[in-house]
Amino acid sequence: MTDQLRPPGLDRRRLFRLAGLTSVAAAAAAVPALAATPDGASKAPKSTAPDPSTVEIVVDILIAWGATHAFGIVGDGINPLIEALRRRRDEIAFIGVRHEEAAAFMASGIAKHGGRLGVCCATTGPGAIHLLNGLFDAKLDGSPVVAITGSTFHDMEGMRYPQSVDTVRLMADAALFNERISGPAHALHVVDRACRAALGDRGVAHLTIAKDVQSLRLGADRPSVDPARSRLASRWVRPDSAPSPDQLQAAAEILNAGRRVAILAGQGCLSARPEVELLADTLGAPVAKAYLAKALLPDEHPLTTGGIGHLGTRPSFEAMQACDTVLILGSTMPWTDYYPKPGQARGVQVDRLNDRIGLRHPVEIGLVGDMQATLAQLQPLLRRQTDRRFLADAQSRMRDWNALLRKVEATQTRPRLRPQTVVRALSDLAPDRALFSLDCGCNTQFAARHITIRAGQGWAGSGTLVSMASGLPLAIAGAFVHPDRMSIAVVGDGGLAMLMAELSTAVLHRLDLKILVLNNDALAEVMFEQGDMGNPTYGCELGHIDFAAYARAVGATGVSCATVADIRPAIRRALSTPGPVVIDALVDAQEPAVAPMDLRV
Repeated sequence: MTDQLRPPGLDRRRLFRLAGLTSVAAAAAAVPALAATPDGASKAPKSTAPDPSTVEIVVDILIAWGATHAFGIVGDGINPLIEALRRRRDEIAFIGVRHEEAAAFMASGIAKHGGRLGVCCATTGPGAIHLLNGLFDAKLDGSPVVAITGSTFHDMEGMRYPQSVDTVRLMADAALFNERISGPAHALHVVDRACRAALGDRGVAHLTIAKDVQSLRLGADRPSVDPARSRLASRWVRPDSAPSPDQLQAAAEILNAGRRVAILAGQGCLSARPEVELLADTLGAPVAKAYLAKALLPDEHPLTTGGIGHLGTRPSFEAMQACDTVLILGSTMPWTDYYPKPGQARGVQVDRLNDRIGLRHPVEIGLVGDMQATLAQLQPLLRRQTDRRFLADAQSRMRDWNALLRKVEATQTRPRLRPQTVVRALSDLAPDRALFSLDCGCNTQFAARHITIRAGQGWAGSGTLVSMASGLPLAIAGAFVHPDRMSIAVVGDGGLAMLMAELSTAVLHRLDLKILVLNNDALAEVMFEQGDMGNPTYGCELGHIDFAAYARAVGATGVSCATVADIRPAIRRALSTPGPVVIDALVDAQEPAVAPMDLRV
């Protein structure tokens, strides 16, 4: 999601005006979905009442900033907020979920799959606490999310009142913007700032409101400063900055001098696909894709060697080990063993944040700026590499690697299914515009390696927090933000079981959602980690859950596969059945998720 948000131009007639104020903060035009054009801006906001309440102002501004969904669970700490959302339900849909953690993951998923502002809300105390894991996913992956929590009555704070939690302190590490709304006049300004911070700085903005403050009316509020003098900027502007000409020239000289240039591309490139492709072709440089950038280029594109790192491919590792120059674009891929060896290669890095330059690998030149603008200005300074042997060698290695994957997928070694075989079938049969959402565990590696992403398909996961239970909520978010596309979750039984009640959310809303669960009755990745430490397996065995039966119990469709002959018929049936479907694949817990250099048939 990083670096793909693009605000449309602002029509001054869209500015937010509330009755009774001569000049107030105006919310920005909406950020369109990832593939949307600038005319995908939100409808002009409108006040719901001549004398709006605090939460009516909050909802007005969220709509003005392009929020289309708010995920959460109702509760007495946010009842006024829920009523304000109900009144505007034609403009922003409240989606009730079964656990607030899922609500936060879904808000993060709105940003990851749709490139727009995600919103979640929770009641006082326990509800707010439940949000945290999903909010940290948004923080660490740079997903713009506004989280709204209720708090106890304003005069009961600090009095050990039931469910009284200091939510501002609670959210301090997760949120880059974190404020308590004191009343409707305050809301006019602080909600606008929260949305701008979430989108502009790419992270979580948290707002908490005492339950009695939520219902206060603007006419009864007495701001300390004339609103005309405290007016905020009326929009968020995407920073299209690029480095200085001298820096660009220095970077170009390093890249032009290289004879074996390799590119490591992360999610920060997702807004610059054409620029990355042109640059790679000019330099004759194979592109290794970090996990969240899998959809940057189709996996069969001649310029890519696929993924990199423990989830990646052997050719990507080999390209990094053989290059004399590395160009790191919008990535902080954490596995340092997969970068060039120290002293082996010269380095150039492009990122929107200065503190990421040199974070994983030393570079001579760090270019800080917008990815698309920077690459567009760098491109004319580059010479076309006429010696294509390094790229040709990487392409040859990719052919060998893909042949190895096909052999693995076609080989059965034990009675239960190889997960690679099941994932390959899903990859082959999934629609061209499918959205894939991943969980965390061995299933992540099997999906990252054995799904061949095609042009037009989407990809999301918990990239930095690496949280189990993320796959289903992210897929639900994908189905909401792109109702015309099939949303597919690939999960393990351990991760799915954590938030499996959210399947009923998908059923309630009749989402076109398919869930492939690689069911091995174990926390397999931890099992292998324990073995690597020389320890016996302990605490990793899970009781068996029949997820197909569970799906039917909550109103979805459930299908199972336990033999190779079952796999493709089960997946075909699932993909052709309307509504939510669970594919329960009984796979081998002893199938290891190995590093690319260790993969064998």
